[in-house]
Amino acid sequence: MTPSALVGRDRPTRTVLIFPGLLLIAVLVTLLALGSGAVAIAPGDVLAILWHRPSGTLDPALARDAVVLVEIRLPRLIAGFAIGAAIAIAGAGMQGLFRNPLADPGLIGISSGAAVAAVGFIVVLGPWLQNTAPELLRFGLPVAAFTGGLVVTALIVAIATRDGRIDVAMLLLGGIAVNALAGALIGLLVFMSDDQQLREATFWMMGSLAAITWPALLQTLPLLVLPLLAIPYAARALNALLLGEADARLLGFAVERTKALVVIVTALAIGAGVAISGIIGFIGLVAPHLARLLVGVDHRLMLPASALLGGTLLVGADLAARLVVLPAELPIGIVTALVGSPFFLWMLQRRLRQPAF
Repeated sequence: MTPSALVGRDRPTRTVLIFPGLLLIAVLVTLLALGSGAVAIAPGDVLAILWHRPSGTLDPALARDAVVLVEIRLPRLIAGFAIGAAIAIAGAGMQGLFRNPLADPGLIGISSGAAVAAVGFIVVLGPWLQNTAPELLRFGLPVAAFTGGLVVTALIVAIATRDGRIDVAMLLLGGIAVNALAGALIGLLVFMSDDQQLREATFWMMGSLAAITWPALLQTLPLLVLPLLAIPYAARALNALLLGEADARLLGFAVERTKALVVIVTALAIGAGVAISGIIGFIGLVAPHLARLLVGVDHRLMLPASALLGGTLLVGADLAARLVVLPAELPIGIVTALVGSPFFLWMLQRRLRQPAF
C-alpha cells in the first residue's frame, strides 16, 4: 500500500470549498478582533484606517481609533494568528510523527522547559537585574523562555537518539519525565517567590497576548513563520509514516531527517510562541483534529488547514478573553483550556470507538 492509497483522494469536491470557507472565517474573525474591545471601532472604520493611514489621508476624526488599532490591536492580532498557526501546524506534525491524533507539542516538554526558564528568570534573575541592569528586563524574559525550550529539546533528542536514529517512544517518555521535573521546579520557584513575582509568574503561565508590541513581534515572527514553511515540506514523508517507519524507509523517505525536521522546527515555534505570549494550551491538539475532520488525513491538505484553523482559533480565543470581563482581561490560556479540555475528552471517547487514522 502506498501513502497515496492510504490517505486516499477523499472529499475532493468538499475540499475545494473548505479552504475558501476557512479563509473567509479567518478574515471575519480578524475584522471582529480589530474592532472589538474597550474601544469599539466599526468595521467600516477598521477598513478605512488600514487603507488610508499608510498613505497619510486618514480622516482626523479617526486618529484616536487609528492609534488603538495600529499600535495595540494589530501587532497583537498578527502575533496571535502567527502563534496559533505555528502551534497548530507543529501539533499536526507531531501527531503525524507519533501516528496519534492525541499527540501535542507539549508532550515532549518544550513548553515546560520554556516555563521553567521564564519563572526562574522572574524569581531569581529578575530582582538582580532590577538593581544591576534594568534595561535587560524587557528582553530577558522572552530570551530565557526561548532558550529553555531549546535546551530541553536538545536534551530530549539526545536521550532519544540511538545509533543516529530518533526513537519516537523514547522521545515521548523523555518528554513525560521532563514535564514532571519541570512541574516540580516551577513549584519550588513559586514557593520561593514573593507576592509580585507570584502574580507575574502565574499570569505568564496562563498565557496572554496583552504585552505584544511591534518590536517583540518582529523579533519572533521569523521563528513563527519557519514551521509554516518547513513542516509542509515533510507532508509526503508524514503520509508515508502512517504506514510505519519501516515501510516509509522502503518507499525511499528519509525518516530520520523528517523526525529531526519536525522536532527542531516544533521546538523553535513553541519556544518563540511561549517567549512572547506565555503558555497557551490545546491549540496544537484541537486545530489539527478539526482539520483532519474537514479535509482528511492527507498532510498535504491537513497541514495548511491546521495552520488556518490554529490562527483563527487563537485570535478568537484572544477576542473572548478581552470581551468576557471588560474592561479587565482574562488570561488566554483559561479560554483555550475551557474550550480545549471538553474537546480533548470527546476525542478520547471517539478514539476508543474507532481507529486513529
